[in-house]
Amino acid sequence: MLPERCQRLAGLFFSIGELWRTTRRFTVSSMRNLGMGKKMIEGKIFEELHFLIEMIKSFKGEPFSLTSFNCAPINITFIMLFGDRFDYKDPTFLTLLRLIDEVMNLLGSPYLNIMLGKIEDVRVILRQYIKASREDINENSVRSYIDALIFKQQEEKNKKDSLFHDDNLIASILDLVMAGTETIATTLQWAILLMMKYPEIQKKVQEEIGRTVKAGSWATYEDRKNMPFTNAVLHEVQRFITLLPHVPRCTAVDTHFRGYFLPKGIIVIPSLTSVLLDKTQWETPHQFNPNHFLDAEGNFVKREAFLPFSTADKGNLESPAFGIWDSKPDDWEVWKSIHQAQKVQVAGNNLSRVQQGKEQGLEDDTTFVSNIAPQVKKRSTLQNHPLPEAQN
Repeated sequence: MLPERCQRLAGLFFSIGELWRTTRRFTVSSMRNLGMGKKMIEGKIFEELHFLIEMIKSFKGEPFSLTSFNCAPINITFIMLFGDRFDYKDPTFLTLLRLIDEVMNLLGSPYLNIMLGKIEDVRVILRQYIKASREDINENSVRSYIDALIFKQQEEKNKKDSLFHDDNLIASILDLVMAGTETIATTLQWAILLMMKYPEIQKKVQEEIGRTVKAGSWATYEDRKNMPFTNAVLHEVQRFITLLPHVPRCTAVDTHFRGYFLPKGIIVIPSLTSVLLDKTQWETPHQFNPNHFLDAEGNFVKREAFLPFSTADKGNLESPAFGIWDSKPDDWEVWKSIHQAQKVQVAGNNLSRVQQGKEQGLEDDTTFVSNIAPQVKKRSTLQNHPLPEAQN
């Protein structure tokens, strides 16, 4: 089985029972101590946004790949995992981005051994960071998730049957490096793609940001309360793309369901698409429609059928194995700030389209992005997902 060959039934995604509960509880606590879901992480996000905006400006209006936006949200996650940000040209950073992309593209393919080889390449990098952490860790210098795991392991070194053994450490870090970054980055790519597909919605988002945020300031995560349309758009992105429609779960107890007996421990694969695209729950389920999350007065409304990642606790908007990124402040901050500073438009595969745009008097802050559809299509679980007319 893949779980045994890939993660040895350890970590956050493939573990079960007490190992899963203990590891998840520790991970949630550690990430919150490192700033997840708190105001202290905003400073790191704003710092990363500076680097992202500078990178966008470096293209000087010329086309660039949608995947270039991945650097910021992934780096924000890496700050929490490794303790420091990576320069966008750092060889280790580029290697990790390439390996994450290759592993995700190989999921579900017949090339299992190739995928496992690339996962092992990621493990080699992680072992180097674990080794460095072990050499200088102390309770006053826990700066990352890796440090927290090492410190916990040292705390329990004399404890019989400690769950913080090396296999679980590597598996837990690997889970967050792979799936924890991919979901955020891919959601951001889809959000940018949809704003380019529907410029009238992008314009309304920018107008709302302009009314809410003081000139020269970054919008904060708390500002979302005053930006109902922007908040609705990001929620609708998550609903519309159904990023993780079939994530396996495990029954905790013997269960009877619609005449079927499901014994404890059996794997169950729910179809979140049946909820996210349910015509009895959404007025226009197959259309990109931010009004799904707005009431008649334009106030933001959280829908009970909004289950973009799992049927886990409602406070969690990550896959059921993790449940640790509380409300995606990194996705919110990065996506919103891109539209606060830039106007994104689709460019063709050659520079003539860009030149044509310039000749038509497009603003200097317009960002052209090329090769959009192929990049997003290969990374999405919705291989034949249409992009119909939006409702705004």
